[in-house]
Amino acid sequence: MKLTIELDGKTRTVEIGADAARGGGRLLCAIDGRSVEADAIEVAPGVYSILIEGTSFEVRVEPYAAGLRVGVGGREYAARIRDPRQWRRNRGAAEEAEGSQRVVAPMPGKVIRVLVKPGQTVETGKGLVVVEAMKMQNEVRSPKSGKVERVLVSEGQTVGAGDVLAVVT
Repeated sequence: MKLTIELDGKTRTVEIGADAARGGGRLLCAIDGRSVEADAIEVAPGVYSILIEGTSFEVRVEPYAAGLRVGVGGREYAARIRDPRQWRRNRGAAEEAEGSQRVVAPMPGKVIRVLVKPGQTVETGKGLVVVEAMKMQNEVRSPKSGKVERVLVSEGQTVGAGDVLAVVT
C-alpha cells in the first residue's frame, strides 16, 4: 500500500508491505525510498507502542480537523494521509467533518478543564476539554465548526479511552 503523508507541512511517501497491512506487529515499510523495519502494537485505542532500531516510542493518534493529530515524545504534529483510493471514494469532498460529531477521549485520564459550554459556537480545532493522561495534558479539539450540543463530562471526572466528552453539531 502506498500513501502520501503530510506531517507538519512536510510531504513523505510511505509504502507499507503486505505483511503489515494484514495486521501483524512487524512493519516492513519504506519512507521516501528508505527501508525501515519496526514493531508496532496498539496498546489502547489510538495509542501505539512502536520499536524502531532499538528505540521505543509511544505514539498517540487522534482525529483532528481535516486529518490527524499525532503526539510522540512530548510533541504534537498535524498529519494528513492522502490515499488516492480514499480520494476517489469521496470524490474530493469537503474535508471538515459533517453532521453531529461525538468528541471522544483519546485515552484514559482525568478531565482537568472543560473549555466550552452547551450552546457555545466553536470553530474547527477549538479546544473543548483538557484531559490529563500519563502526566501530560491533552487538549481535545472540535473536529468541525458548529455548536456544542452537549458536554458530557465535568472537571475532575475520570474518563476511559473512547468515552464521549462532548457532541458538536
